[in-house]
Amino acid sequence: MPESFPSMRFFSRKLIKPTDLNAHGTLFGGSVLAWIDEEAAIYVTCQLGKGNIVTKFMSEIDFVSSAKLGDIIEIGMETVRLGKTSITVKCVVRQKFTHKVILSIDKIVFVHIDENDKPTPHGIETPVNE
Repeated sequence: MPESFPSMRFFSRKLIKPTDLNAHGTLFGGSVLAWIDEEAAIYVTCQLGKGNIVTKFMSEIDFVSSAKLGDIIEIGMETVRLGKTSITVKCVVRQKFTHKVILSIDKIVFVHIDENDKPTPHGIETPVNE
């Protein structure tokens, strides 16, 4: 049975191509992690309505299942916490049509930085939710 994530927002989809596969013929973890970091950064930038953010922390990555050549996956994000200088999101990657979870990450923390790369308040009280 497909899993449901009612508050998760799925914005990005990827077609699994031959260059995305590992030696076992399934989705290479490094590829999907790069996509997640990029998607999370875009999501956080939209939530804050501003850039100048960096990835600070990523919690345990739970690889539940895999994707294979020709599968379409989608990457979902959900805001979990808004700090003074940071924002924390959760991520789920799932197969587009079956909704079978491929992986989940409970916490990805981004920090808003100034021109000297130091944490600085982002000044947002409520995420934009775009």
